[in-house]
Amino acid sequence: MKVTRLEETKKTMPNYQNNLEHLKDELGKLDLLIQVRIVAFRQAGQTPFPTDPTHMYISHEEVDQLLKPLPAWQGVRAASKDIQVSLERHQQELRKKVGHSLQQGIFLALPQLTHIFSLSPFEVEILLICLAPELDRKYDKLYAYLQDDITRKKPSVDLVLDLLCASEAERWEARSYFSPQSPLFRTGMLTFIEDVQSPSGSSDLARFLKLDARILNYLLGTNHVDAQLVNCSKLILPHSNTEAIFIDPSIQKNLLQFMQHHFSDQSKHRKKLVIHLHGSYGVGKKELAASLCKTLQIPLLILDLPLLLKAPAQIESQLKLAFREGLLQQAALFLEGIDPISDPQESHRLKYLAQAISQYGWLTFLAGEKAWVQQPGQFEGSLFQSIQLPLPDTSLRKAAWAHHLSPLNIEETHTWEEALANQFRLSPGQIRDAVQSMQAQKKRSKSNITCADLFKACREQSNQKLNEMARKITAHSDWNDIILPDAQLTQLKEICTQVKHRAQVFGVWGFEQKLSYGKGLSVLFSGPPGTGKTLAAEVIAHALGLDCYKIDLSGLVSKYIGETEKNLSKVFQEAETSNAILFFDEADALFGKRTEVSDAHDRYANIETSYLLQKMEEYEGIVILATNLRDNMDEAFTRRIRFIIEFPFPDIEQRLAIWKRHFPKQAPLSDDVDYDFLSRNVQVAGGNIKNIVLNAAFLAAENGQVIRMAHLIQGTKREYEKIGKLWDESRLGITKEKAR
Repeated sequence: MKVTRLEETKKTMPNYQNNLEHLKDELGKLDLLIQVRIVAFRQAGQTPFPTDPTHMYISHEEVDQLLKPLPAWQGVRAASKDIQVSLERHQQELRKKVGHSLQQGIFLALPQLTHIFSLSPFEVEILLICLAPELDRKYDKLYAYLQDDITRKKPSVDLVLDLLCASEAERWEARSYFSPQSPLFRTGMLTFIEDVQSPSGSSDLARFLKLDARILNYLLGTNHVDAQLVNCSKLILPHSNTEAIFIDPSIQKNLLQFMQHHFSDQSKHRKKLVIHLHGSYGVGKKELAASLCKTLQIPLLILDLPLLLKAPAQIESQLKLAFREGLLQQAALFLEGIDPISDPQESHRLKYLAQAISQYGWLTFLAGEKAWVQQPGQFEGSLFQSIQLPLPDTSLRKAAWAHHLSPLNIEETHTWEEALANQFRLSPGQIRDAVQSMQAQKKRSKSNITCADLFKACREQSNQKLNEMARKITAHSDWNDIILPDAQLTQLKEICTQVKHRAQVFGVWGFEQKLSYGKGLSVLFSGPPGTGKTLAAEVIAHALGLDCYKIDLSGLVSKYIGETEKNLSKVFQEAETSNAILFFDEADALFGKRTEVSDAHDRYANIETSYLLQKMEEYEGIVILATNLRDNMDEAFTRRIRFIIEFPFPDIEQRLAIWKRHFPKQAPLSDDVDYDFLSRNVQVAGGNIKNIVLNAAFLAAENGQVIRMAHLIQGTKREYEKIGKLWDESRLGITKEKAR
């Protein structure tokens, strides 16, 4: 077999076996530099012997002993030229071995650090001078000897210039390497320190230099995340197991192709890439970034910005460390919770972030819930892409439920998955949290998880900010508690049916492709007060396992132009993630017939009505409007309502059922309570009957008796007075016996 010249060269060309072997060779070069300086030091007649014999000093002999292993060392009379020759030879061999080692794929930290931060040869030498005392204590003594002070064991700016500069002009030019804007100090690789025991004086030349601990560890081959970032960051390596991802596959595919195309450009002019991922909590922003990085075989460094913002004074320094860490790990940076920084009031932090990306970023993910439009010049020199991650569709939600429920090993979960996915528009993160929360609760109570438990957990995971602008209705009532004609009951049940089968009709059967909006359910309840409109909303919520929020529209409508729209926008914005039924009471406060435009307020009143119609059609949940006066509703409005249900005033039979339904089984009732009499003669709606029964119960409790007919008569009288209805006992057929 013939051996090629290249193969022979590879066999004969020396290389380093590991990173530490290379560092040892670099320190050998530093020893030669020190040797050159010692020769000059002694030839200049400088002596370490103090005039005061009580002072400690480092003798020539001690230094000679430290440098004795070097073959070029021949004592004070050695020619500087000979040492320079040895130095040049050493440097040539070192460069060859470094080049060959890198070709062989051997990791050498110093060349890698040089490449990452584009360090000049001079800056590399500065690093080596500062690194040496961290690796070998002999350099403490050598540096003290060269600085003619036993207390000055750390390298100073003056010592570095003495070792690396051959002339005064070179020294002056090299001062720029120690400015705050230079790479070594801008990145925090080096810092200045003051020696308290031996003040350095007013000159910056006397200031000591210290190598950053993270850079020291990196040079030694230990590439753990900076200790200052451990509590607020997490590194995900390409071979790590990543979380399951439930995002529209087309979004993943398009973004991956875009990134691969971008990074296929290897030119120096390739822009930095900034990807802004926004969407509700738990939609999978972090999981998507981790999946993309895994495919591209790069690590992902996640930074918790909200945690950093708890110490605002340190945010800029921490961001600098994070971007430096991203370069050291060759990792993409994922800034989690970017919304506070994207706020216009935080423009100074956003500007600093943009500068950090420009200087040290290469692939940066910004993750938040709010949409973010890039301002001109905001990320100059970077390619900015903002991508919305929507809540997953029913099929993806079902897959997420299956994934998180599978460890429970419950046979029924395959039927639960579809019901939960259909009823609740939760993000994958919320689904995970709901299952984990229920597992923790059931573990404490030592009971089994049921589907009803998961429904409750889903409601708890939904956004609760609606509590600030609406009243939550606790849904205790079911179909047995509402008294309505059969036609109205059938319509109410049809509403529930449409919600339950929404996924099949819109998704499986493809009706979603025919609708750009209007996939939610809009319902109008019309009828006199007390006829059961609020109760019907509660029954629907109970049947579907959803929360119901009652919103008083009269409180949202504002006399100030534009304020009503803002109030409505807040309601629907919070409702998007609440998975709740929105029940607008007193709807005619806003949705009355649109007036002829005679002034600006009329025109804006019509705009408010149109705005609400738009938000209702965009909302994919259930919106119920309740009005006492349907005749005042605009026909253009009612045409766009899916269900309109009239709640009639109850007849005698319905009132009889309502009277009986309002008494709990455990309530003490007297035999003289005449339901037939009450239903025939007390012609009020169900809401008034409820008030009468409650008033009677309290009257009975006060007297320490059972609930008698007299208590009900007295409660009826109080209700009539409240609603302004004439009270005439004779016309009502109330005898003294019934009133007694």
